[in-house]
Amino acid sequence: MTSVALAVTDGMLHFELALACEVFGSAPDAVQVPWYDLALCGPKAVRVGPFRLEPDHGFDRLPHADTVIVPGWADVDREPPADLVDAVRAAHEAGARVASLCTGAFVLAAAGLLDGKRATTHWAHTRTLATHHPRVLVDPDVLYVDDGGVLTSAGKAAAMDLCLHLVRLDHGSSVANTVARNLVVPPHRDGGQAQFVSTPVPAPDHHPLAELFPWVIERLDRPLTVEDLARRARMSSRNLGRHFRSVTGTTPLQWLLTQRIRHAQELLETTDAGVDAIAAATGMGTGTTLRRHFNRTVGVPPDAYRRTFRARTRPGPAPADSTTAGTDTGTTTGSPAAGTMAAWQQRATATRPTRN
Repeated sequence: MTSVALAVTDGMLHFELALACEVFGSAPDAVQVPWYDLALCGPKAVRVGPFRLEPDHGFDRLPHADTVIVPGWADVDREPPADLVDAVRAAHEAGARVASLCTGAFVLAAAGLLDGKRATTHWAHTRTLATHHPRVLVDPDVLYVDDGGVLTSAGKAAAMDLCLHLVRLDHGSSVANTVARNLVVPPHRDGGQAQFVSTPVPAPDHHPLAELFPWVIERLDRPLTVEDLARRARMSSRNLGRHFRSVTGTTPLQWLLTQRIRHAQELLETTDAGVDAIAAATGMGTGTTLRRHFNRTVGVPPDAYRRTFRARTRPGPAPADSTTAGTDTGTTTGSPAAGTMAAWQQRATATRPTRN
């Protein structure tokens, strides 16, 4: 069982803290893998937003955790407590994976964990982070950054993206998707913070691509083109590209490739299908093409990915042929028969994590 320690002290934001507790505190009923051992760690009873919390352990527990998470720090112009900074630094030196949510990056920066590294925080405070900590390579345009043992998220809802990314790293895409569905959020979002600075995210079923997404997901085994998508959406290719950029933060082709890779991950985790069969089921054509795109996107070859995550999920039947794959494959993201439009919207916005 992986241990997760949430570092809490006076002056932290309750939204990010509660979000992390929701993700790591208990697994959905459908998840059949050992879940996290979550501990709240702080020096004493603390005030977090309007709530009073009694930590389970002191900061001395942090160096013994596998993962340490620092929620948002409310006053970015004030130095975080020295005992918190020292404990986070000690945890990192002991080998813990350390992640910050929203403005928790200011604590990691104060501990020196972000020196010379890419990092992010809430878009409203990226300039302040860069000014206060000039050795940090602040990236204001991403939802989160994974720099190996140190991870940082952008503001508010982006903390969920990072938490699900941690679950995906530990338990695989299938489990992370199940957790996301249980929380009624997308398994992963593409694009960066810029898309949220001045315009809201469209409601899942109130944008021009709402009907297109599930139609494409049901046909991932086919050689779809941008023209095919534009024709289905009854708009020009140029308008399609504009709407894709607005809704998903990426291009139609990149989004389509991402869906194919996600489906390949699920099939690798949950079926006995060979790489060539999965390539056909995901519209990649050949095993060589799948391996090339999978390695470039995920960072490891399909076979290595399967070895890592296969033991953590229950294998299902291989796709019978390329005409039925991509609909009901026994994966955790749902199917046209079993899922709703909202479930398909979650699948439609699932994209690969930010990589360095």
